[in-house]
Amino acid sequence: MRSHHSHSGDYILHANDHLDDIVKEAIARGFKSYCLTEHIPRNNLADLYPEEKHLQISDLESNFDKFYHHARRLQSQYADQITLLVGCETDYIRPDFKSLIANLRSRYHFDMFVGSVHHVKEIPIDFDVPTWELAMRKCGAGTPRDLYAAYFDEQYDMLVDLKPPIVGHFDLIRLFSVQDSETTITQWPEVLERVERNLEFIIGYGGLIELNSAAIRKGWSEPYPRADICKMVLDKGGQFCLSDDSHGIAQIGINFHKALKQIEKLGITELSYIDLENGRPVIRREKVAMIKTDLFWNQYEKI
Repeated sequence: MRSHHSHSGDYILHANDHLDDIVKEAIARGFKSYCLTEHIPRNNLADLYPEEKHLQISDLESNFDKFYHHARRLQSQYADQITLLVGCETDYIRPDFKSLIANLRSRYHFDMFVGSVHHVKEIPIDFDVPTWELAMRKCGAGTPRDLYAAYFDEQYDMLVDLKPPIVGHFDLIRLFSVQDSETTITQWPEVLERVERNLEFIIGYGGLIELNSAAIRKGWSEPYPRADICKMVLDKGGQFCLSDDSHGIAQIGINFHKALKQIEKLGITELSYIDLENGRPVIRREKVAMIKTDLFWNQYEKI
């Protein structure tokens, strides 16, 4: 089993547990590969979350540097037990993040990274309902429809500038929407157009769209992205990978069994993953039928 997106309490304040212990738990759970992808340091104090208000930008930068070198040590230490890939998860709050991330990529040799959007109009859209609604009021007529369109436009800018190997929680904007359903996207033509544009761009450069099981622990019945978007990915010939987006030991592999049911329901027959070959990242594919035979799944029998 493999996961492409994780965090630890050593390096961000909204996660738990030590990075060493997270790696040990991933090994114990039977993961063959696990990606360590800490959030990048932001470049403006206005971007800090409430729990970070005592920090300076230099603290974020120093912390990320410590993460990178710590992760590399663990990669080497446990190389005979698990393939660890060292990367990061981006933000893309403003266009100046293009140069910020370029500088990080020139300084650090990432095996991979997850390209994500967590803000619209520089306001977080996955922190809580009030900030999601504040972002919505900043968009056009202040409706969910306007917010979705703005989100997918900002995501497109991120995709064009970064071409991330993995696209994180593609439809995160839907997390707090009470109006959302499997027909929402198709009922809003201007949103559908943006979704299809973004998917076609990702597929065009060979990016992977993660099936992110964190959505289930946050109240959804399915991973990000929802089934309507997954069907578009399938129709367009896109590739999926699997992620738990864990923020601590308790979330490692959480709800993968439910994600597997959704994968089968959608008729997804292959999952892709990023591997290392002679120290260089390569994309490989596995048949879902083969993945299902892994002893990894035995841990969910009592759930």
